[in-house]
Amino acid sequence: MLSLPLVTIVTPSFNQADFLEAAIQSVLGQTYPRIEYIIMDGGSTDGSLDVIQKYAGKLGYWESTKDKGQTDAINKGFNRAGGDILAWLNSDDTYATPQAVADAVNFLLANPHVAMVYADCNFIDEEGRTIGRFASRQTDYAKLRRGYVHIPQQTMFFRARYWKELGPLDPSFYFAMDYDLWVRIAKHAPIKYLPGRTWANFRIHTSSKTNVNDGRGWKEMLRVHYRNGGSVFAPIVAKYYLRKLIGPLWKWRIRK
Repeated sequence: MLSLPLVTIVTPSFNQADFLEAAIQSVLGQTYPRIEYIIMDGGSTDGSLDVIQKYAGKLGYWESTKDKGQTDAINKGFNRAGGDILAWLNSDDTYATPQAVADAVNFLLANPHVAMVYADCNFIDEEGRTIGRFASRQTDYAKLRRGYVHIPQQTMFFRARYWKELGPLDPSFYFAMDYDLWVRIAKHAPIKYLPGRTWANFRIHTSSKTNVNDGRGWKEMLRVHYRNGGSVFAPIVAKYYLRKLIGPLWKWRIRK
């Protein structure tokens, strides 16, 4: 078993007690035998600490102290990571199958030239019911640069050496820190999508970042695009302005 690569999974968490236990159980329920699980809680006051302490004996490390937000928590977690392969799972998401980690490791072992692998993802609601599907597809460096972002963060696993070479996550990003990392990794080595495999569940709820800060996320993605010499005529720019136009019109239609 010691010949297998160690996988470090980091869960950043803050006041997500309603969902945190499901996330923890989905990690601890993985069939892969070498997982280092780290929980970085930002000083929650909603009962999250009780949930974490319930599983403390099965964790590689945990802490509950004030931090600078999700990006900071992930960075601090990976700075403690001993794994050869890294992933992070947010405290309101879950792995969809006990085989997710094993599948990812097997693919990376069989394809040593690949830096990162990802698969399909479900959308789930607050009760854990499937309400949709993330439209995953193959995304390479060129497509990422143009704004074709089809990677569900919850399903990604990447080699630790790219974190050591290209990390950490940019702390100035609140939303698009994952997109920024993917662009950096894809510039150096292939990232691969495995169709037909559902590895994670992306929870949509009223207080999720996806709902509350969607506009901010697109602005941050544009920062990555322009930082890397992107054109104003790229699809990602058109998508941004189209969403700005459609968003108010859609809300107006709902009110009518």
